[in-house]
Amino acid sequence: MKYRTSLLMAGTSLALGLASCSTPEPESKTTSEQTEQVSDARITRLWSQSCALCHVNGEAGAPRIGNTGEWAPRLATGKPLLIKHTIEGYNNMPPLGYCMACTEQDFSNLIDLMAGGASE
Repeated sequence: MKYRTSLLMAGTSLALGLASCSTPEPESKTTSEQTEQVSDARITRLWSQSCALCHVNGEAGAPRIGNTGEWAPRLATGKPLLIKHTIEGYNNMPPLGYCMACTEQDFSNLIDLMAGGASE
């Protein structure tokens, strides 16, 4: 498990490093594709700066990233409730999940990232 966590963190660090020093994209990319890439990089950065603290190893009962079995029952309550709990805090989750810069849409995207394909 520690090996998987180390790989995940190394991959995240590598992705962030590559994103910050990559060459400009060719102009053939559409504006929506460029916006999506910026959004993905932002979500990855926000996740690594705040969510990873608890959601890599499941600290304090947090559902682990990519563990669909842990995310499915939470998603079954509906994403609006998950976002409310994220913003207000719930059980061991602190308000805003330590992400003071996150918007409601960011939280939605972060939940999607961490749920890793769990059915909604």
